[in-house]
Amino acid sequence: MGKRYYGGNKYIDEIEKICQTRALSLYGLSPEEWGVNVQPYSGSPANFAVYTALLSPHQRIMGLDLPAGGHLTHGYQTASGKKVSATSVYFESLPYTVDRETGLIDYDDMEYRATLFQPKLLIAGGSAYPREWDYKRMREIADKVGAIFMTDMAHISGLVAGQSVDSPFKYSDIVTTTTHKTLRGPRSGMIFGKVNFMDQINTAVFPMLQGGPHNHQIGGVAVALKEASTVDFKAYSDMVIKNAQALARSLISNGHTLATGGTDNHLLLWDVRPLGLTGSKLEKVLEMVDITTNKNSLPGDVSAINPGGVRLGTPALTTRGLTQDDFEYSVGAFLHRASEIASEAQGIAQKRKGENQKVLLKEFLAVLKNDEEMQMKLEVLNKDVKEFAQGFSMPGAI
Repeated sequence: MGKRYYGGNKYIDEIEKICQTRALSLYGLSPEEWGVNVQPYSGSPANFAVYTALLSPHQRIMGLDLPAGGHLTHGYQTASGKKVSATSVYFESLPYTVDRETGLIDYDDMEYRATLFQPKLLIAGGSAYPREWDYKRMREIADKVGAIFMTDMAHISGLVAGQSVDSPFKYSDIVTTTTHKTLRGPRSGMIFGKVNFMDQINTAVFPMLQGGPHNHQIGGVAVALKEASTVDFKAYSDMVIKNAQALARSLISNGHTLATGGTDNHLLLWDVRPLGLTGSKLEKVLEMVDITTNKNSLPGDVSAINPGGVRLGTPALTTRGLTQDDFEYSVGAFLHRASEIASEAQGIAQKRKGENQKVLLKEFLAVLKNDEEMQMKLEVLNKDVKEFAQGFSMPGAI
């Protein structure tokens, strides 16, 4: 900002300055202690800019394992050694993980691994972890091994802004985030850093990794940050969590299994393995009735294509005005009905193929598409979902 290669950026510089000021203010940060770069195109480029700025090639990082709820950009590679993420190509990565019984992060094991591995960068945050993070404990672990402590708050940044979950800023050196998801802005990214890191971070963003910033996005982020400072946004942030917990109660009451047994934030991880299903199969059934979710890995899974879980989130429907009763008695019921249809289809496909034979996704889908009774049940559920959804307006609708 203020040093652009091209001319004619007087007003763009002002917009970016406003965006930076609002970002620091929203999270209660002193500009004497913290800086922020608002030019990253999204969260993944933001993370890689941090690595580029602060690490040398092949230095070591530790983040949450992908099947345990982590993110690809935190250094994932498969058990066979395939480097799926560019982070694992250019840097050495050893993940920490969760307790297999509770689904909660095992901080004692994290400390043990960090002591052995001696990472240069320790990362908090993930894409599918439904509980609070112990930032204080991670700060202590980072200090013990001499690591920089970074938090990727992409999924919970709106909840942090609304003061509905713990803030990572008290203990972190670096905090990265997307600006959509719970923050409800355009698709973009931000990097917050202690001031002593910002020159390196700014240089890594441009000219090392990116070309010209997306100035229209920066303007949109500035608008979103102003909205996130309002009383209404605080109410939305609190309701996101209440709605997620209501949905958890609904699923549990219908006999379903959730990773960690519930949630502290905006998301749930539905373990569908006890139903004899995969996340990919249930995701397809839900899509057929106009409910958008996504398949998600769980601890113990060996395939991200056919994982054992489905990830559910409440921010979008909360924005449309749904309350706890809506999630507990309607949304939860729709999900349960969809799981019953999926289980029945799986049973039919299994019977056709034979016991102890793996039912492929295409065989599962063939039952749903060709069995008249299955088609009728899907149509009835789809009709009910649509009628319910029409009672809630879309944001910006006239």
